[in-house]
Amino acid sequence: MKKLTIYEYPKCGTCRSAIKSLKGKGYELEAHNVFETAPSADTLKTIIDRSGLDVKKFFNTSGEAYKELGLKDKLPGMSDQEKIELLASNGRLIKRPIVTDGKTVTVGFKDEDYDRVWG
Repeated sequence: MKKLTIYEYPKCGTCRSAIKSLKGKGYELEAHNVFETAPSADTLKTIIDRSGLDVKKFFNTSGEAYKELGLKDKLPGMSDQEKIELLASNGRLIKRPIVTDGKTVTVGFKDEDYDRVWG
């Protein structure tokens, strides 16, 4: 069976939809609740590097924590390493779900993307 790692929040509807989609495609999932334990800065750096995406794509910009910390204005002045350390310090800042097989990474959930990447 194909195995994926998913960084998610169990009460998140988007995460539940992603899990349902992946299980329907025959994947076994190793789930990590980012609200309980955020991935380490080293883990996040590896994931972000493999994704090919900008660090900004890993922030949950619609979340309360993001707004409360005023990150819309603060992120542009921060280094990538500072951004990664901030994500690692508070799982509520992480856009979810993040799914990886160790090589490929997706952030968020869209059916068409999952069909294309994990199909």
